Order: sequence, then structure tokens, then C-alpha cells
Amino acid sequence: MNPAVENLKVRGFLQQCTDVEGLSRLMDGGPVCFYEGTDPTGRSLHIGHMVPYFAFRHLREAGHRGVALLGGGTARIGDPSGKTETRKMLSYDELDANTERIRAQLDRFVGFDGQSAFTANNKDWLAELNYIDFLREIGSHFSVNRMLSFESYKIRLETGLSFIEFNYQLLQSYDFLQLYRRHGCRLQIGGDDQWGNIVAGVELIRRIEGAEVFGLTFPLVTTADGKKMGKTEKGALFLDPALTSPYDFFQYWRNVHDQDVRRFLLMFSFLPVEECEALTAPGKNPNEAKERLAWELCALIHGKDEADRALAGAKAAFGGEGGDKSAMPQARLSRDKFEAGYNVVDLFADSGLVPTKSEGRRLVQQGGAFVGSAAGGGLEALTDVTALIGAERLDAGGELLLRAGKKHYCRVLTG
Repeated sequence: MNPAVENLKVRGFLQQCTDVEGLSRLMDGGPVCFYEGTDPTGRSLHIGHMVPYFAFRHLREAGHRGVALLGGGTARIGDPSGKTETRKMLSYDELDANTERIRAQLDRFVGFDGQSAFTANNKDWLAELNYIDFLREIGSHFSVNRMLSFESYKIRLETGLSFIEFNYQLLQSYDFLQLYRRHGCRLQIGGDDQWGNIVAGVELIRRIEGAEVFGLTFPLVTTADGKKMGKTEKGALFLDPALTSPYDFFQYWRNVHDQDVRRFLLMFSFLPVEECEALTAPGKNPNEAKERLAWELCALIHGKDEADRALAGAKAAFGGEGGDKSAMPQARLSRDKFEAGYNVVDLFADSGLVPTKSEGRRLVQQGGAFVGSAAGGGLEALTDVTALIGAERLDAGGELLLRAGKKHYCRVLTG
């Protein structure tokens, strides 16, 4: 097997391929142009979007050429794959703004040089497409029965599939055809929920161009307890630091299940396979591997300085050496409220440790609300939702430390 394909397999990326032996032979013959597509349906990518882009970098480092296709055109419709309901329609201006934000995020991660890695936007060939001509040239090659056999459409038929979404597979297939014609693209990569769309593109190019191209998908990653990877109490794990702070991003990976560490190190870092194996060998402390995983990922997404700060903040919260409490999540609240007696539920809600007061009440009633000094010492669990936190709880610097559950801290500053 070609070394690039073998590396993806060893690191856990390989889920399905239209012809893995044929792809391997193609790559043995020299550099292959491949692409991965992302629709700008939000202002930021989340970590689930990044699985194909880790593979993108591995393929690029193996000498292949990658195209990051931004779906400024397809996002006007919305991909039904993996969704139980129709996506919210965004204005064209919103989609253009999201496209630029996502391009910048990908550039920081991939590093587009215009040669071995570059971007394209399918808005360039879809926005002014003549629908009648498109149906004659492209639509005639699609079987409705074949389209309905794919899992993504089967699922949506149960909840309702709009006609506009039904066109999505044709548009994505047309993207592959355009990239084949413009850049000689021979491979499309993506998450396994894209399998039906990718296969349709492979078949379209074979019918129209008589050429052999390939599709390769990666697993939709779940955690050891069966949950979707990258989902937190606050929602998706976004790359935008305004949506998910570097500290929270770091903490997510620092707290993964022991069973997931080896798999995540292989997939979400560029450490050599041998080093990933050594970090997770039997008898090794899994917390050391988790800390390395968290630092590596935070450095890749947010930079080494932010990764160092997040590590220092985590050490401060959990009492480790080299801690820096200034790197912890912070909330600045009025000292007057403490002078008057700050209700514990209001305090946890105002600090941002819980999204709502009802969540705060539940946290307190279940014994998950802890209060202590930011200067050190023990934390006290509060179980009375009417408890008041007075100014005497503040340390000499006017600070307080809160903890929600076992892992979520906040340093409260007063002024």
C-alpha cells in the first residue's frame, strides 16, 4: 500500500474508499491533487470539521496537492447529509463573511501557499449557473432511485426532505467535475456522512469524462462513551476563541476518557506514531498523555503561546506545579453584591459557569457547586440554593474561586 494511504490507515482515518488499491497505485505514480469541501454555514469551524484537514496535512506532507473548497455556492442550499431537519437559510452576505472567516481559520492551520495547498470557492461556478443547461448536462446522469439508496437521503425522507436539498448531491458532484477539469483533481476526501455525495461525483466524472477518480472518507469520531466527539455542555468545540476559549478548548482534550487518548493522539496530532504509542503504552500515566494531547491540539489551533497559557491555567486550577492563575477563566463581578450577600445560584450564573439560573439551582442541589479562596486552600461544597456568599469569603486581593462539578473553574475578580 502507498505510504500516504498506509499512514492514514495507521492513524485511524481510513473508513471507506471507492478503490483503495487503485488509489494507492495512483499515488505511487506521483503527486495527486485532492480536495476537501466545507460549507460556510457558521462563523467558525468546530473540531468535527477538522478531521479531514488533519488528513489533508498528512497527504500534503506526503507530497500531494490539496484544495480546500469553500462552499460559498452550495451553502446557499444546505447539505442534508447527517441532518434531521433543513438548515437555516443565511443571506448571501452572511455566507460571504463566513467564507472569509473560515478561509482564515484554515489558512492558519493548513498554511496555503498557492501551490501544494490552496483554496477555491464553488460560488465561482455555481452562482451564475444556468439551471436548464445544468439539468441537461448534469442532471441527466443521476438516477433518483440510486440517490434515494444512500443513507443520508433515507434518513431525511423520514423527517422531510425539501426539493432544494435534493439538488445538493448534484451540486457537490459538479464541484468534483469542475475541480477535475480545472486542477486535475483525482480524489475527494471527507467525513463518512459524505460517502453518498462523494460516490456520486466519482460516477459523474466516469460517465462524462471517462476518467477514474477516487473517494475516501474518514470516520465520524465518537468518544468511548458513544457521544459525538467535540460536544461539550456549552455546545460544539469551536476554533474561534470568542466562541470557545483556548482554556476551555485545552480542558476538553485534557479530560477525555483514558480509552480515547491513543486514538486522539494519532488522529489529532502530528506526533510520530511511535511517540503516540510510547505516550500511551501500558503502565504509563494517562494524564501525562492527555496533557500532551491537549497542548498539541491547542498549539495547532490557537498557537503555542495560548497553549502554554492554557496549560498554566489548568495547573493553577488543579494545584499543579508551574500554575498561573491569571491564565484561568475569569469573571469580574461587583464587590457590592458580595457585601450585600451574593446568592450562590446567581453567582454561578453570573460567573458563566452555568448558562442559566435553573442550571445553577440543579448544580447546587446536586452538590456540584464549590466555593473557596483564589489564594489556595480547600473548596467548600454548597448545597443550599438560598446560601449567600459574603465579602468575608473574598481573599485579600478581593478574589474568589468557583468550581462547577469536578473540572470547571472560574476565578472571580471584584472591583
